[in-house]
Amino acid sequence: MKRLGTAVRTAQGVLVVQSPDETTPELGTEVVDESLGTVGTVVDVFGPVERPYFAISPDADDRLAMLVGSPVYTRP
Repeated sequence: MKRLGTAVRTAQGVLVVQSPDETTPELGTEVVDESLGTVGTVVDVFGPVERPYFAISPDADDRLAMLVGSPVYTRP
């Protein structure tokens, strides 16, 4: 598992995650939470190059608000 970043908010049905550095995953990368539960997939990268944001399309909308403030990860 590799840390993707921290979920900072939800917007228009996606989870917005900020990266701790300039590392950017490929679109379609699977995203999981600390307990390895699937959160969704990366569908967009935007913002500053030094600390980009990622839009995560969720597998289930009911968990999005609970993830704000939590770290999320990518599967290898």
